[in-house]
Amino acid sequence: MDNIRPIRNEADYDWAIAEITRYFDKEPVPGTPDADRFDVLAELIEAYEAKNYPIAETDPVDAINAHMEMANLGRHALVKLLGSASRASEILARKRALTMDMAFKLNREWHIPAEVLIAPYHLADQGNKKDKKAAARA
Repeated sequence: MDNIRPIRNEADYDWAIAEITRYFDKEPVPGTPDADRFDVLAELIEAYEAKNYPIAETDPVDAINAHMEMANLGRHALVKLLGSASRASEILARKRALTMDMAFKLNREWHIPAEVLIAPYHLADQGNKKDKKAAARA
């Protein structure tokens, strides 16, 4: 395989991107040396990006907010879906965790991926509850 090298820095990364981009215009035939080179470059680029540009996972509240913004939905739409203004407010303020029923409705009606909605996330007052319990014991 001609001219393959590790990607150790941004210059190497830029080189690898330029090299693999050539194959986008003329896709290599599977089983050929060019196809093997393409696969190796893709793996090297993917490994470098995973290490240097990790994608943070979206938590449920961020996903709800993003969906509302993209779909131009106001808070009233969430209130209508969840059935309560206070519940919607608490969810968005991270004062209340989503229930499975809420996650199901958000998935079914707004098509937010279920795996995003059921991911664990921190509530706004979790640290305070621990502090209050410790103070009460003292």
